[in-house]
Amino acid sequence: MSFFRDLTLSAATAGFVAVLVGFTSSVAIVFQAALAFGATPAQITSWMWALGLGMGLTSAIPSLILRQPVMIAWSTPGAAVLATAGVAGGFSMAEAIGAFMVCGALITLAGATGWFERVMNRIPVAIASALLAGVLARFGLQAFAAAETGLVLIALMLLAYLLGRRLAPRYAVVITLAVGVAHVLLTDRFDAAALTLELAMPVFTMPQFTLAAMTSLALPLFVVTMASQNLPGVAAIRAAGYLQMPISRIITLTGVVTLVLAPFGAFALNLSAITAAICMGPEAHPDPKKRYTATVVSGVLYTAIGLVGAAVTGLLIAFPRELVMGIAGIALLGAIGSGLHLAVKDDDHREAALITFLVTLSGVVIAGIGSAFWGVVAGAFALFVQQYALKSPK
Repeated sequence: MSFFRDLTLSAATAGFVAVLVGFTSSVAIVFQAALAFGATPAQITSWMWALGLGMGLTSAIPSLILRQPVMIAWSTPGAAVLATAGVAGGFSMAEAIGAFMVCGALITLAGATGWFERVMNRIPVAIASALLAGVLARFGLQAFAAAETGLVLIALMLLAYLLGRRLAPRYAVVITLAVGVAHVLLTDRFDAAALTLELAMPVFTMPQFTLAAMTSLALPLFVVTMASQNLPGVAAIRAAGYLQMPISRIITLTGVVTLVLAPFGAFALNLSAITAAICMGPEAHPDPKKRYTATVVSGVLYTAIGLVGAAVTGLLIAFPRELVMGIAGIALLGAIGSGLHLAVKDDDHREAALITFLVTLSGVVIAGIGSAFWGVVAGAFALFVQQYALKSPK
């Protein structure tokens, strides 16, 4: 099989790092969202089952078919919206499930009609690159902020990365992760108590459709998923050079899978930006045509999280927070630099791109919508003002 011929250690490591970062950085928010609707332990496990299978299958299968890196994630800002709205509105789990299904239907409609991809096609490369750089730079900042509580660990990982880039560039991230894990094990910071062996079992919840849940849960979930997740996700894909990827079909797929798995707890699936950048960069594989192997590995691991449930979840959570933050930021250095380069290299778009970058990096949330959306709005407005001022005089 060509997949095994194309697979390398660096690609497999990129796939593992993507899962480690994507899962541990936001799983607590998903737990909070589930608890906001009164979820039982069995229902929380079911959420992990549905989300793991959804992310895993929609990442691995399209990647193998297209031979391009397709990376799907759960909607982290969507989970944050659900955690807040669920407590404030007092919605039941059945109402939440109904809202998840409506959100899945809306995502499917957005992909099937192609309107979202048409909007993305009108965004200049500089603005999209600045958007991606702004999203990723926050993880870069968090990596070095983690030095406050894990100075030795972060310093060792940074040194390992720099030496790796000099001596073995292809395996720099592999070396960095190995050094980080070794330090964690030697200093007894690996939480072995978090490890359990338990298979996940799906729990079906009959959906209940109410107007209040549609307006307070489904619509906000759909908006933040498209604006704060799919928007930078497309930017990551295009910044990596995969211009022929069928965006609309993939978004349609995420909507359909969300709709099918929603009764078991899959609230929203979408294109990834952070973990996609890890798998789509040259650190994963020097040949862009073989980077799909990294997302296939991620898909397999996400599927394992869904099937094995608490066992894999415990393994990932057992790593300290500083290791997760450190490897995320360091693994994304190349993608951040590339995004900034593309954003500012064109004089005509430079200021608008910088505005996009800064607004996105700020993390501002307005009307419940994250900074990724507002960064594009601010950059597009700045570009319009500049372009209009230059072209209107006759």
